[in-house]
Amino acid sequence: MELKWLLYMTLLALGTLAVQAQDMDDENDGDDVVDIEDDLDDGIEDVEESKSETSTPPPTPKVTYRAPVPTGEVYFVESFDKGTLDGWILSRAKKDDTDDEIAKYDGKWEVQDMKDTKLPGDRGLVLVTRAKHHAISAKLSKPFVFDTKPLIVQYEVNFQNGIECGGAYVKLLSKTPELNLDQFHDKTPYTIMFGPDKCGEDYKLHFIFRHKNPKTGKYEEKHAKRPDADLKTYFTDKKTHLYTLVLNPDNSFEILVDQTVVNSGNLLNDMSPPVNPPREIEDPNDQKPEDWDERPKIPDPDAVKPDDWDEDAPAKIADENAVKPEGWLDDEPEYVADPDAEKPEDWDEDMDGEWEAPQIANPKCEAAPGCGTWQRPMIDNPNYKGKWKPPMIDNVNYQGIWKPRKIPNPDFFEDLEPFKMTPFSAVGLELWSMTSDIFFDNFIICTERAVADDWANDGWGLKKAADGAAEPGVVGQMMAAAEERPWLWVVYILTVALPVFLVVLFCCSGKKQPSAAEYKKTDAPQPDVMDEEKEEEKDKGDKEEEEEEGEANEEKLGSDADLGSASQEEEEEDDEEDEDRKPASEEEETVNRSPRNRKPRKD
Repeated sequence: MELKWLLYMTLLALGTLAVQAQDMDDENDGDDVVDIEDDLDDGIEDVEESKSETSTPPPTPKVTYRAPVPTGEVYFVESFDKGTLDGWILSRAKKDDTDDEIAKYDGKWEVQDMKDTKLPGDRGLVLVTRAKHHAISAKLSKPFVFDTKPLIVQYEVNFQNGIECGGAYVKLLSKTPELNLDQFHDKTPYTIMFGPDKCGEDYKLHFIFRHKNPKTGKYEEKHAKRPDADLKTYFTDKKTHLYTLVLNPDNSFEILVDQTVVNSGNLLNDMSPPVNPPREIEDPNDQKPEDWDERPKIPDPDAVKPDDWDEDAPAKIADENAVKPEGWLDDEPEYVADPDAEKPEDWDEDMDGEWEAPQIANPKCEAAPGCGTWQRPMIDNPNYKGKWKPPMIDNVNYQGIWKPRKIPNPDFFEDLEPFKMTPFSAVGLELWSMTSDIFFDNFIICTERAVADDWANDGWGLKKAADGAAEPGVVGQMMAAAEERPWLWVVYILTVALPVFLVVLFCCSGKKQPSAAEYKKTDAPQPDVMDEEKEEEKDKGDKEEEEEEGEANEEKLGSDADLGSASQEEEEEDDEEDEDRKPASEEEETVNRSPRNRKPRKD
């Protein structure tokens, strides 16, 4: 019991200390010093000293950076670890239909380390300026031709400053005789556009390809359906994310972020507008006949307005049963001029007109049910029916909603292999952004998934590992929080002490037998004494039965001695009688030993 009270008092003291420390922390705007009673100062200082000794975080494991190396055939690869833009061409073009001040592609690009990098030596391409047009491109080692192998495009993006409005998508520039990377601009033909884009609260992950109409030879953009996944985190968490596009020869596609599929589909079924046009279209020359009846219901021509239908009856009428409340002040207006109001000193009657005091509620009306002319309240008119209209009936001449007839589509074609797109020979970034310092890294274009995965593990995977190693664990985060707010140490102690207290409480609160001292206070027999009395009573009963049997045997022996002259037959008869008595005596003994036949003890 003393242990329980000690635990109760300890928890109460810790809880009070936590509340006081919290109040002091709030009043001092995060001050680390908590003033408590002088007799606890030494204890708190000891806790602070031990905390400072034990809260030193362990050294962060180092992740050494090594430039990734492709493990298979690639069409394009770039890690920027050389620190230069060798192989990249800055555009000097101007954007059409735009003011000259902003038409130039004069946005700045640089190769830099990422801000707050955990991997020294890992560099990337950075879009440095904001509110400018940026364009940069590079040639592939050889043109990519869509045949029997997949296409895999992969790169990393980090919005180091977040993103307000802008994109970070790449364009795979079509192989054409006119392709001039020095004049790369928004109208330069591309085969695929892929990557993140955001403006306002619209977060997108583009996958667009330009499909060539086999009949007309014109190109049309086909947009993949929007992914169901929430993309907001990838734009706002300021972490490096890996974007991957996989196109397969069977027309299937996958879009992955951080090696997780966020969108997938088929080029034939999941693009807008569809790759293949419909077989039939509506005849543009077809016109609806003048007598075509599209009305499913019409007013009943045979219906007649009832004679008692009054269309002029008002919807509301005065309640004739209403009675003016007693005390109604008919002669008092609802509002009166404020008697305390004074004309402003700068009031100019020539300019402002005659001054009038502002109106206020009539104070005489506060205690009365109302003021002014009393009017009966309005109620619904039970005779109101409104304007009469004939009921609606089914139109026997209804022909349905008219639609133009279908005719064969003169522009119909069927392309069952949209995967076989226009070959491309360069990769480019053509962007406008209102946010600076967008970080690009580790571009790769290849045909083997394993090669792309190895490249991702050696680049993005290393960044992820370094970030994870630098992030403190749960214990480290708790220690750091306690360093800023010392009162959290009391909370931690209380959190640990409470489960211990409950365990002790349940383990030590077993039911105890009353002590002998408690029995002395009453006349109730103790359990041990009652058991001893029962055993003594049983032993005495057994002794009495044995004594009775001994006396009977002695009487029998005496009678046998007096009859010593009796014949042998009589002795045999006596023996037989003795044998007959023994079972009887044994049965009697058994009956006498039964608790039911025992005689009660007499004190």
